[in-house]
Amino acid sequence: MQYRGLNELREMYLSFFESKGHLRLPSFSLIPQNDASLLLINSGMAPMKPYFTGEQEPPRHRVTTCQKCIRTGDIENVGKTARHGTYFEMLGNFSFGDYFKREAIHWSWEFLTSPEWVGIAPDRLYPSIYVDDDEAFEIWNKEIGIPAERIFRFGKADNFWEHGSGPCGPCSEIYYDRGEEYGCHKPDCTVGCDCDRYMEVWNNVFSQFNNDGHGNYTELKQKNIDTGMGLERLACVVQGVGSLFEVDTVRNIMKHIERIAGVEYHKDEKIDISLRVITDHIRSTAMMVCDGVIPSNEGRGYVLRRLLRRAARHGKLLGINRPFLSEVLDTVIAENEGHYPELAQKSDYIHKVIEMEEARFDATIDSGLSILGDMVTAVKAEGKTELPASDAFKLYDTYGFPIDLTLEILEEQGMTTDRAGFDALMNEQRERAREDRKKMGDLGWASENLGLDKSIKTRFDGYTIMDEQATVLAIVANGEVSGSAATGDQVTVVLDHTPFYAEMGGQVADHGLLTNDKGLVVRISDVQKTKDGKFMHIGVVESGVIAVDDLVNAAIDTARRQAIARSHTATHLLQKALRMVLGTHVEQAGSYTDADHVRFDFTHFAAVTQEELVKIEDIVNDAIFAAYPVITEEMPIDEAKKRGAMALFGEKYGSTVRVVQAGDFSIELCGGTHLTNTAQAGMFKIISESSVAAGVRRIEALTGKGVLNFLQEKQTLILDTAKALKTTPHDLLGKVEQLLEEIRDTNKKVEKLSAKVANMQMIDLFNLSRDVKGVNVIAAKLEDVTPDMLRVMGDQIKEKAPKMVAVLSTVVDGGKINFVCVCGAEAAKAGAHAGKIIKEVAKMCNGGGGGRPDNATAGGKDASKLEEALEAVNNIVEAQLS
Repeated sequence: MQYRGLNELREMYLSFFESKGHLRLPSFSLIPQNDASLLLINSGMAPMKPYFTGEQEPPRHRVTTCQKCIRTGDIENVGKTARHGTYFEMLGNFSFGDYFKREAIHWSWEFLTSPEWVGIAPDRLYPSIYVDDDEAFEIWNKEIGIPAERIFRFGKADNFWEHGSGPCGPCSEIYYDRGEEYGCHKPDCTVGCDCDRYMEVWNNVFSQFNNDGHGNYTELKQKNIDTGMGLERLACVVQGVGSLFEVDTVRNIMKHIERIAGVEYHKDEKIDISLRVITDHIRSTAMMVCDGVIPSNEGRGYVLRRLLRRAARHGKLLGINRPFLSEVLDTVIAENEGHYPELAQKSDYIHKVIEMEEARFDATIDSGLSILGDMVTAVKAEGKTELPASDAFKLYDTYGFPIDLTLEILEEQGMTTDRAGFDALMNEQRERAREDRKKMGDLGWASENLGLDKSIKTRFDGYTIMDEQATVLAIVANGEVSGSAATGDQVTVVLDHTPFYAEMGGQVADHGLLTNDKGLVVRISDVQKTKDGKFMHIGVVESGVIAVDDLVNAAIDTARRQAIARSHTATHLLQKALRMVLGTHVEQAGSYTDADHVRFDFTHFAAVTQEELVKIEDIVNDAIFAAYPVITEEMPIDEAKKRGAMALFGEKYGSTVRVVQAGDFSIELCGGTHLTNTAQAGMFKIISESSVAAGVRRIEALTGKGVLNFLQEKQTLILDTAKALKTTPHDLLGKVEQLLEEIRDTNKKVEKLSAKVANMQMIDLFNLSRDVKGVNVIAAKLEDVTPDMLRVMGDQIKEKAPKMVAVLSTVVDGGKINFVCVCGAEAAKAGAHAGKIIKEVAKMCNGGGGGRPDNATAGGKDASKLEEALEAVNNIVEAQLS
């Protein structure tokens, strides 16, 4: 077997499978795309899930890759052993409904054993199969020629791949015998032993079944192959070294660390641990930052921060008392850029991110370590071994110590901490931060969280430029700081300069697109400006991928910008008109300028009359029709005041201000975007005037196309109304007056008829009355009568029948009950009280009411109880009579 470097082995594998008709794809990003189940890509097949499930059509049904992978499940063991690492590369060949077991097994054996390729001695390789997979056994035994005693059958735990419900299947692994020196020397040591002698180098997964989630398996129509082989493991075999840390490219990285620290590997176990930690973690962090992960306190950003700070701390343990990881990064890039050219392309950016994070941690680690030492001493003095959760949280919150780093240091001291208590404090802080960020929206992202220096500002070019090239400085994707974003992601993008106006001064933000020549389309729907001058472009990625350091074309929606400018310039004209008509006491109290829509608040102490509104509107339109040139200039504030420029009351201005002047008509201090001539506003139309607070009025108005749309809506309404009334728009007013007269005549006739009906019903009611202690009592529900008719009938009963008590009711509006109760003069003298009677009756129907002794009204909610309530009237009246 010939010695080959790791980079050579990678290229050899990919070339081999290209010769077998496979499409070579570059490694996918470590950031999963449209897969919320993963924080980071952790296997070669993970990015291929949509192809395996059939959600997406693969570019070819045979694919080969070398995939970057990160696994951090046992990060605390990295360094302690030579077997553990967080970063590795997974070689893979995949079949999506194409070839199956025979080809997969034959090709794996050919690549490993053929002298043309790797050339491993066949007698040092041992295949394993799933216990019931006789098909794979036949291929290995009959076709490859492996004796039955060298083929190992294992159960589900070892040789059957499945993850819940869905596609699954048996697998066949290939083990390499490293020799007795790596073994446990037990008599029964063989393939499957936990020692290091027999190392798995290849795993063929045969995806041939579907698991329904209840242990029932059915054959898949489309059978797939998923091969995984760790590149570093293969390099260990070919190079004859004991661990991944001795593989050529990895060893070169470690040698750089040795030179910086002035130490040697394999001389001291504690030194070896630190060397392995730094070597592994700098490989991981370089790849993560290159793919767009940025240090943060949540998600994959926290994983990155944890790795970087753990590496920096182990640098301290080696006696390196300065930031050094960026230096080691040079070797990481040099060893990997051949296959990952993006490392060299983004070298400056990766260096910057790692330098900033290490410098930030370096500024606090010494004081943090000192404080942790004091905490440990205090706890030990009390005879305890557990650091309080509040102390661990203080180290994290104040000094940036990830809890894992604190736990690692405590473990070295034979101590621990209350992890559950720490997590509770962390959750409380995250919830507070989440609420704070909600209040601020995307402005809640501080510069340091975005990986940017506070001094960096976005240059606004949009006064004169509508479309320009800009560099991406930072990205927030789906609520998490990231180095990239893809189709479907909700994003906030920071650019170094921009034509997009950010919402401020009452003017809404520009909309538009970020694009490039690689198919990127980000639709921007909002722009906000942070306190330290960064423009946050908020939108969604409609297609393609956007990444930090990308050059993008930033283009605003110019038609919308012009419509906003119409409104903003018209706002200046409106303020001048208000002061001309209402008086110079008028001051702006707030404004909102959107596309062809103006909302202007101003100080004034009375409603603006219709006559005044007409004058104001006419003055603004006259200024528009005068076609005044609109000129914007920057000048010292004193000069602007001398020219008579109006400023917002209470607003703070710098020494240099921007002045917007419309001819000789108006001049104001303003940072917004404007027309170049008032005539471009088209027209101005006031649509409402109202009060918003004591001494503050509000006018809402339209400009440009807004006026046109408003007039079209009104014209349509007039035409439709005229059509419905069977007349013309010209005769519409006369037709309405005619109809109103007809309605008045009809109402008079209805009132007369209602009175007649009421008289007829009263005669019937008198016949239904019952004598209760000398008083006639009526309790009735009447149909087809209005509440007004009910009151009229009550008044007539009270007038014509002095000895009568009447409770009249009707049900209206889907179950609402109206009650009227009247008591004639003699009935009232006898003790009957209309207000008290109606109160009890209405209460029985879940209602209420009351009134005078002779007349009362009430309402009820439950019509189903009306009959019962009316039946109770006689007893209620009887109880009142003396």
